[in-house]
Order: sequence, then structure tokens, then C-alpha cells
Amino acid sequence: MKYYIILIGLAIFTLSSCEDMLDVPSKTELSSGSFFQTQADFEKAVAGIYEPMRGFYQIGGNGGSGNLLMAEMHSDNARYSYNSNFRATIAQEDIADFIYDASSGAITARYRTNYLMIGRANEVLSRIDEMDFDQAVKDNLKGQSLFMRALRYFDLVQYYGEIPLHLEPSTSFDDVALPLSSVDEVYNQIIADATAAASLLPSKANQDPGRASSDAANTLLGNVYIVREQWSDAETVLKKVAGSLLPNYADVFNPANKGNSELIFEAQYSQSPSQYSGSFMYWMWPQPISGEEITAIYEDNGLTPPASIQGRDQGGVNVPSPDLIAAYEDGDLRKDATVGMGLANGKMTPYAKKYLQPCDNFLYEDLNFPIYRYAEVLLMLAEATHKQGNDGAALNYINQVRARAGLAALTSLSDADIMHERRVEFGLEGKRWLDLVRTNSVQSVISAYGERIRANPQDYYFPFGVQLRQTAFQDFSDIFPKPAAEALLSPYF
Repeated sequence: MKYYIILIGLAIFTLSSCEDMLDVPSKTELSSGSFFQTQADFEKAVAGIYEPMRGFYQIGGNGGSGNLLMAEMHSDNARYSYNSNFRATIAQEDIADFIYDASSGAITARYRTNYLMIGRANEVLSRIDEMDFDQAVKDNLKGQSLFMRALRYFDLVQYYGEIPLHLEPSTSFDDVALPLSSVDEVYNQIIADATAAASLLPSKANQDPGRASSDAANTLLGNVYIVREQWSDAETVLKKVAGSLLPNYADVFNPANKGNSELIFEAQYSQSPSQYSGSFMYWMWPQPISGEEITAIYEDNGLTPPASIQGRDQGGVNVPSPDLIAAYEDGDLRKDATVGMGLANGKMTPYAKKYLQPCDNFLYEDLNFPIYRYAEVLLMLAEATHKQGNDGAALNYINQVRARAGLAALTSLSDADIMHERRVEFGLEGKRWLDLVRTNSVQSVISAYGERIRANPQDYYFPFGVQLRQTAFQDFSDIFPKPAAEALLSPYF
């Protein structure tokens, strides 16, 4: 990690130039130089904190950051489509089959991208208080930096457990590798950062599009309290969040509705310029699939096929599992919005319809990725009030979500009802694995899931004659291993 953090610091910020040609910089100290001088400099630096989110929530390129691979395929919600003629997808298949490999590109990228954003936030936070410019602007920029640091540490602690807690920029070789902090220490810092961010940030209605708001900070804080089972604290902060459900579930994911009242915080994408685009569906098709089959799926959904459609002949990722499909109640409108069926290699196969969207070019999509939606605020409130014995309030919250889905209101409530509702509301959005972890359900749910796959491999997208590996579904750890590449560079793990 020493080498990696040093590279981040050197890559992001301009090194100071020396007026004296004989003034040789120290070889054991790091410097951010003279970049931070004006309000505009800080605005650019804060924008830079957000930039890696596009890669983090993306799928492509050796698993991208591993977000949906580790959050959905590493659960009972999604599988891969096994391609006997393309076997370069073992790393992705390992994650889905609960075979843990510390050298996995996805596991490493998720860890490193989180720390990249944390490092950029630390650079801003270490300097902004001493600068003299408009206080409201300063509070906003500081609040965004605190929110992003809290969000990234929240991801790290849930996926990796004990981690180094970097709160200051590294300035020498001596402080780029830190001891592991306990889970409690990390959560205390997350709560402190998110609380401060909520007090500094404007509401979403008064914030620039795509930027963190007080509503986002309070949602994050409520999420943390839910994980920590601080039910009363969760209820208090979640009631502060402003938002509303769109009448039609599918409209939430339409790129024409970016920034709608339900989307509290999103990772931002744009078709133009192309470097800001996403490519969710490009990677998520069940594979192999021909260009003609992809064209037919677009047309079947009333969409004009984008230009330059290419067949995909690798291994599909995030293919909705039979278990997720079966979880929807009869008449649940969310099912058709989340899961589609189409021909892939001549066989009717499910695909992640939630991410199918109109776009001009097959490779360049602009659907924002939802990180927090108001529906989650309602379901977290349902959980928090239910856990406190107030089922009257809890039923009101959960039934708002069910009514939008076209389902009858519940008249009684259990923990299982809430987890079921979360599963079908947020299917393929990266919530399932962490829900299993925090409800201590990994062993029971995933071991049974693995047995079903082993007994009926063709039902889970294996070609005839291909079996699940014997080493699959033997380890049910709640956390992922810390990346081997980082462990080699730190004496602490």
C-alpha cells in the first residue's frame, strides 16, 4: 500500500517547483506542492474525489472495481453464464462461487479505488480550513469531502473488516502504511464524518446535481446506524431525509429522469464525452450472445438498437438467478422492470433489464448508478421502527414501497418481510450481499443456494455436462480477504 498511496499523491497533485536550482527535494518526503491556492483549486479537487466513482460502480475491464460482482454475484441474486469456449473469466466466477482469492483483480480494485477517493478527500480536508474564501462555499466543499470519506470507509469496513484508517495525507514514507484499526474505530470515524457532513451540506434541492447533500449524508448515517443496530438513532436521522417515490418503478432507472426525487445519491455517467460514459449492459449480457439477439432484445422492449452493436462471446456477469426471479410475488411490477428474458446463443435466458436503456452507441451509456434511493430510506425506517416495536409506523413505511409495486398492503410485519422487500426492491443494485452479512444469514442462505446449484447446474446457466467445481461454496466468510498486492507492501497485514 505504501507504493500505491505514494503514486496517488504524485499523480494527482503538481509538485512544487524550486526557485533555487540547487535546492534538491528530500527523497523521503512527499509534497502536494502549491496546487491549493484558490477557491477554484478546491472546487477542482473536490470534483476529483468523485471521478473514480465511475470506475467503482462500473463492471467492465476485468471486473471493474468489483462492485456488483462482490455485492450481487457474491450472493443468491445473480450468477454468471458459463462459456466453455472462453475461460478467461475465472476470477469473476470465483467470486460467484465463494472461492476466495486475495489476488483477485476485482477485490484489489475495490480496495484501491476506495483509498484513492479517501486520499483525495484527505488532501482537501487537511487544507480547506486555513483558506480564506466564501464560508458557504467552503462548508459545502468540506461537507462533500467528509461525506465521500465516510462513504468509502463504510464500503471498506463492510467488505474487508479491519482496515488502515488514513485521515491525513501521507507526507513521508513513514506514514503511508498504518496499522489496522478495529471495526469499531472505523465506524466511529464514519459516524463523525457523516454527522459533520450533514451539518455542513445543503439539501439536495439546493445542491448542484450529482453532488452530496445533507439528504445523502443523513441517509448514509441512517444506513450506518442500521448496520450497527442503533435503531432509534437511525430513525431520527432518516426522518430528516427529503424525497419521494416516483409513481412508476421503471422510471427511476430511465436516463431521462436523472436526478429525480427518488434518487438521493448516484454515480454520474454521460454518453458524451465518451470518457464519462458507462457500459453496464455491454458487460451484463448473458454470453455468448449474437448481435442479432441483442438487437431483438432492444426492439422487443420498444427501444431503437444503438449503433455499433457487437455480439458478446465471453462470460456473462450479473445474470439474474432463478432464486431472485422466484422471489417476486405474483403481480409485482418490479419483476418486469428488473429482469428481462431474451434469446442468448439460441436459448431463452434472463438478463438485467434494469440497466437496459436507450443509447446512441452500444459502448457508451449514460444511466447513473443509484447508490441511495428514497425507497431505501422508507425501508430502513420500516426496519428501525419495527425493531423498536412500532409496527404501526413500520407498516406505513413498507406499504408505501409495496403500493408502488402494485402489491397489497401487509397487515403484520416480520424481519423476514423487510429483508424480502429489500431484496426485490433493490435487485441487482448491490445491496443483497451486505444484507445477508448484517442479518447473519450468509451460512444458512448461501450454503443452501450452493447445494441447489450443485444439484441442478443447468438451471444456473451451466452448459449440459458442466458441473459446479468441487471447491465452490465451501467457505462462507462475511468479509473478503485483503488484497495480496497490498499485504506484500504493508507490515500490518
